[in-house]
Amino acid sequence: MNDIVVVGGGHAAAQFCASIAELKLPAKLALVSDEPHLPYQRPPLSKTYLKDPQSQPAWLRGEAFYAQCGARWQLGARVTKIDRKARRVALNSGGSLPYDYLVLATGTRPRQLPLLQGVYDNVHTVRTLKDAVRLREQLGRSHHVVIVGGGFIGLEVAATAASLGKQVSVLEAGHRLLSRSCSPQLSEYLLKKHRDSGVDIRLNATIERVQVEGSRVCGLQHGNTIIPADIVVVGIGAIPNDELAREAGLDCDNGVIVDSFMTTSDERILAIGDCAAFPSPALRRRIRLESVQNANDQARCAALTLAGVPEPYSALPWFWSEQGSVRIQIAGVPDIHHEQVVRGNPSADKFSILYFDGDHLTCVESVNSPADHMAARKLLSVPCVMNSEAAADETVPLKSFISA
Repeated sequence: MNDIVVVGGGHAAAQFCASIAELKLPAKLALVSDEPHLPYQRPPLSKTYLKDPQSQPAWLRGEAFYAQCGARWQLGARVTKIDRKARRVALNSGGSLPYDYLVLATGTRPRQLPLLQGVYDNVHTVRTLKDAVRLREQLGRSHHVVIVGGGFIGLEVAATAASLGKQVSVLEAGHRLLSRSCSPQLSEYLLKKHRDSGVDIRLNATIERVQVEGSRVCGLQHGNTIIPADIVVVGIGAIPNDELAREAGLDCDNGVIVDSFMTTSDERILAIGDCAAFPSPALRRRIRLESVQNANDQARCAALTLAGVPEPYSALPWFWSEQGSVRIQIAGVPDIHHEQVVRGNPSADKFSILYFDGDHLTCVESVNSPADHMAARKLLSVPCVMNSEAAADETVPLKSFISA
């Protein structure tokens, strides 16, 4: 029976535990998380959890499940060092754990903005349940909400705050929203939707100075304008937690480098989820993805590797975001260099953007179009050749191309 130590307490760690149980792999599981809670659903933290003061965390699994699996949690604990030669991890408590295999599911941490990187009572990031609890408490009694960053987290919080009647400003340093994550067409659509809902969005916006009263930020200077702030939410991306791996001498580059089976440069150590940099068959390069789907599927892949029935990771990436009445679903990984074709009518709040590399469909962004999204996931699961002009015809169901 192998000793398996999992470092992390998010979606990837929880799914890995479940996958080991499903495979009936004889193993002793020890899971170490620096949070005091069992793993929970993270996507609602920037949406329903903030909006509803009665909303409770959605636990991924109950205590009984982990007990039944023989998994032992060390909550509120942190791994401080990996001893690869002795195959042990040191804990901040002074203790240590032996391992036959080590799984790093360490996730990411929010990127910080230097001007706001102080001990300010009303500056927030949204990553953990603790972050969301703190933000929800202050959001209820705030009027002016300033969000730094026009990415998914920032826009989700902006939509939530606006629906609560707050005066919301979004400062995005780039020339468009979600510039690293979606097409220009989707960026333009979201810009209009948020502005129409009363959100003040400023692009190419840099912060020159921070106004502070005591331990609180009360305003941000952009150009000649002071934007008042009761609370500030920073959402400018995330940094992979790969320090443990680096210090242990594992190969890292924007995350812990793994092969198609989730194995690092040490065959006894695997990495999964947001912290893992893996080879993408579709893009033919190494990438790192931050999504629940990716975390869950990589956890399953790692479990198969340890069970001795390895299968290369080839799951289709897909993502989703809810911003007010807008539900965005993305199948595949957007490549801005690919041709983009609009299917449907953005003014009707129901459309999709299809990406083509020649006559190969590579990605589909859907807005309030679940049928397109589900068809896209099937179409993209195998090499798909289609005529872009025909696919753009919204009178023809996208699913009709599946067997074509």
